[in-house]
Amino acid sequence: MSDLYVVTGAGPVGWTVAEQLAERGEQVRVLTRSGGGPDHPLVEKLQVDVSNPGLLGDAFEGAAAVFHCVHGSSYSAAAWGRELPAAERTVLAAAGETGAVVVFPESLYSYSDPERVMTENSPREAGGGKRGVRAALLRARAASAADTVSVVAGDFFGPRVRMAHAGERMVPAVLARRPLQVAGSADQPHSFTYVPDLAAAMIGAAGKPELWNRVLHAPTNPPLTQRRIAHAFAAAAGVPSEKVNAIPGWALRALGLFSADMRELGEVLYQFQRPFVMDSTASEEQLGLHPTPLQAAARETVEWWRSELTAGTGRAQAAA
Repeated sequence: MSDLYVVTGAGPVGWTVAEQLAERGEQVRVLTRSGGGPDHPLVEKLQVDVSNPGLLGDAFEGAAAVFHCVHGSSYSAAAWGRELPAAERTVLAAAGETGAVVVFPESLYSYSDPERVMTENSPREAGGGKRGVRAALLRARAASAADTVSVVAGDFFGPRVRMAHAGERMVPAVLARRPLQVAGSADQPHSFTYVPDLAAAMIGAAGKPELWNRVLHAPTNPPLTQRRIAHAFAAAAGVPSEKVNAIPGWALRALGLFSADMRELGEVLYQFQRPFVMDSTASEEQLGLHPTPLQAAARETVEWWRSELTAGTGRAQAAA
């Protein structure tokens, strides 16, 4: 494989993939509309709209792999359906011309039977809303002439993960020693994936052609309840575990009458009202990777959030 890798998007997944590649000595090209990305001598940051096919040929030239980590502009089925399929078609076409494998981070939304433990062989034919969009994306990747790998993760947590159930909805409250309110149930088992483990799996899959053109699972620890992961963050922070309250489904659906965000959350509320569990054993064996122990992952997450919150306080004071 060549030593050039392209990453589209610089959210928590794209940023972490680029960082890990650069730290192992690889040349990385990050494409975003803003020109953002990690500051590293091996990272080239370009302002590129990856939905524009005329801009990708040169950007992908010489790349061994493209890590397509661009998400929708908002958390809604409408935005996903409007934006994601077209962007993926453009990326797959450009990668196919240059011979690069395209590696995607993927969610559990497409799984048809989420009430059962989800494995790499479970059916992924969900329909309607955001679930249907994700299932359609997987079908389009499978039909593409370009080589692809989709690496499925549970709900994210870790450094740079903000808009997530175990991100800004949880960790700042834990650090502030405030009671938590979580969606659905605090005590149903739920799979949470540490983003650095997802990034490592994506990079590992790119280097193993025998794993291309399939769906893998990112190394993910045994399921946790929302209460348990909140307690893990509290232990890592060295603060008492505060009370964790659940907002029941009927209340969230009522809020959806007035809030578009609550309506979108209501569509996937099943994930927090019943067990929602993935198994990554087979992919871990194929990739030779294992999930970061919860204690270490919680510690790194808390340290990042403390740094961010301290920096935010400093910026606010400077602007006052």
